[in-house]
Parts: sequence; C-alpha cells; structure tokens
Amino acid sequence: MTVTRRWVVRLLWILGALVLGFVIYAWRSPIAPVDPPAAGTFDMATIQRGAQLAALGDCATCHTASGGETFAGGRAVATPFGTIYSTNITPDPSSGIGRWSQEAFQRAMREGVNRAGDHLYPAFPYDHFTLVDDRDNAALYAFIMTRQPVQGRTPDNQLSFPLNMRFIIAGWKLFFLRKGPYEQDSNHNAEWNRGAYLANGIGHCGACHTPRNSLGAEIRSQHFGGGEAEGWHAYAINADSRALEAWKAEDLHMYLSNGWHDRHGDAHGPMAAVSQNLSSVPDADVKAIASYVATVIGNQPREKIRPEGASGNDTGAAIYAAACASCHDGSRPLPFGGVKLMLSTAVTGESATNLINVVLEGLRPPEGTTGAIMPGFSSTLTDGQLESLVAYIRSNLGSQLPWTDIESSVREARSRTHD
Repeated sequence: MTVTRRWVVRLLWILGALVLGFVIYAWRSPIAPVDPPAAGTFDMATIQRGAQLAALGDCATCHTASGGETFAGGRAVATPFGTIYSTNITPDPSSGIGRWSQEAFQRAMREGVNRAGDHLYPAFPYDHFTLVDDRDNAALYAFIMTRQPVQGRTPDNQLSFPLNMRFIIAGWKLFFLRKGPYEQDSNHNAEWNRGAYLANGIGHCGACHTPRNSLGAEIRSQHFGGGEAEGWHAYAINADSRALEAWKAEDLHMYLSNGWHDRHGDAHGPMAAVSQNLSSVPDADVKAIASYVATVIGNQPREKIRPEGASGNDTGAAIYAAACASCHDGSRPLPFGGVKLMLSTAVTGESATNLINVVLEGLRPPEGTTGAIMPGFSSTLTDGQLESLVAYIRSNLGSQLPWTDIESSVREARSRTHD
C-alpha cells in the first residue's frame, strides 16, 4: 500500500468515526406515549396560568393556519432555508400531542426534541422556551391538554437536502442552544427579572427583534438590534433604537397593552397579534416586560437630521397633501386619528419596509377589538408614486437621511400583496 493510499484510508476512518460520533451525539431516545390525560387531572388555577403563558408566547398565532382550528397547526413559516409548517398541538392522540407526557412536553420546550426523539427545527423558538421554568411548563401543559382535540395532519415541510434530515439540527444546537431555565440576575430587582424571564423566554421577543446569522441563529452580540418577521421589519429595541423619543417603561406598557401609543404609533404586522394577546394577561406581567425592555433601550437622545434639499420632492408632497395630511396632520388623537409621522419609528427607523407595507395594505384592528383604521393604497398608487411618497415622508416629516432601498422594498412589498 502506497503512502498516499494509507493516508486516504486513515482519512476515511477519521471521517467515519466523526460521522458515527455525531450520530451518537444527535440521537435522542423516544419517550413512551401515555393515555391522553383527562381534563379533571388539572386544577383550574394551573390551567388559567397556562392560558396566560400561551398568550404571552403568542402560541395560537403560530399554531393556527388561516381559517383553521386553533392550535391545530398548518401555518406556513417562511425561512431562508425553505417553508416549515407549524404542528398540531391540540391533545388529539393521533395527529396532535395527546399522547405526550409532561416529560415529553418539557423536553420539547427545553431541548427542542419531540416525543419520538426527533430534533425540532428552531422555527419553534425553543432557544427561548428553554428558559421557561418547570412550574410554568406544567401550567402550559395543563392548558394545552385541556383544549379541544382536533384531528388533522399538517403539510410536510418544504426543505431541501440535507436540511430535511432532522438529526443535523443537533449540530445547530451544539453551537447555538444554551439550555435553561432562566437564572435570576442579582444586579436587578424582581420586576426586572420577571420581565427578562418573560421577554427572553416564553415571549421570545428576540426571535423577531434580533438579527440572525447565515445559519438562522440569533446574533447574541446584537440582542434586540432589529430583525425581520413575515415581511415586516422588527425595529431595534436596544440602544440602537431609531425612535425619535426614547421609549419609557410607561410608554411601552401602554403600547404593549393597547397596541398603540400617541407618541410612538400603532402596532401592526405580527406585532398587532402580540399586543392583542398581551391585553389578556396579568397587567403586572406586561409592566415587568416594559420595565425590562425600557432598560435595554435606555434613555439616549435621538438625533433629528434635516437633509439638504429634502423639500424638493413635489410628487411626494402632492400625494401626501391629498391622501395623508387630513388624518396625520389633524387634531384627532390615536387610536382613531393618524399618528404624528415625525414621531413614528416607521418613518425614523432603519428600514422603509413597514411604512411601505402600511401604505399598501392599510391598517385594520384585530377582529373583535377597537383600534386604528387606515385604508390601503395598493390599487391607487403606482410604484413610482409610492416611492416618491415614502421618500417625502422620510425626509420632510421624519427629518432623516434618505433610505437607499426604497425601490427594492416597494417591489418586494408589492409582490407580497399579490400573493
């Protein structure tokens, strides 16, 4: 055997050993199925607390398809790697999680592994849910197991090789999953710790509000530094916030509870569902989240810039005067009047995406609630007119340097409204 051949054989042995070692590392044992627990197994206080935690976690939003049964799954989650469909988490014994024990449920929350031992894709944000403590996991389990069972399988995920092989997610976890539960920070008071626990754990705020790397993991050094979610931009809610007026804890509390604040604007896109859910949880929990996030944002003054030549956009100015000024420059307050655009982060923020989405789609309050209403202009404005309007609002009302991506952002947003 030649020297070269010996080295090739050794290399193959090494590679084989590494692959075998990884397979062993990635393997998780199944957890035995149980008979679906009877509703009387759980006390009402525990179920009620589980309902509040499910609202804090926005569980129904992600695990309910459009027009589908609550918690029955099937909602498509678009990722850079393909489409993942949320699972049926009703207590149906065949297609849901009715035969999951509390141990199996907690392993999914804490480690991202299902009852059968398969690794879950982190579209299910177990990198946040891992922080949830045992008591709250038990309450969530009690709530889920007392919902109406719904029989129905969800579509298969649309992921290409090798991402359709779940065991490789173990490698992702090796680098990016830090298992919980949450540990109290002795440098802060009880309310701050409660807010940090909820915001970073079951509330998984960073899943939207933190940028991600090329492997889809949150960049921890840019915690709350802004991200993307379902065609919307989730603004930075740390010291990089572009809000002209710094968010105070009481501002955040009102915004999170009601979906609007007269000095900051309305919740729209995915955030509208979040605020709707938070309106149903204990006020002390919302205040705790607001207190924590306010300290992360800080109270730094925001800079207002008046670019040279900003007033030269005659087309944008004319459209604004005809279609926008009567509400946004009027005296009718929120939530029924238009927000003062000079204060809106949609105007002063780092991306044009949300302003464009709102102009195209308008605003409608969640079903059964009272909130801001604004007509959409997707059939009224051409792409060129929309670009002129957005540029005018940014420079003249937001007093900020021009966005450089308006044309591409308009094109992307328009394609979504035609889907």
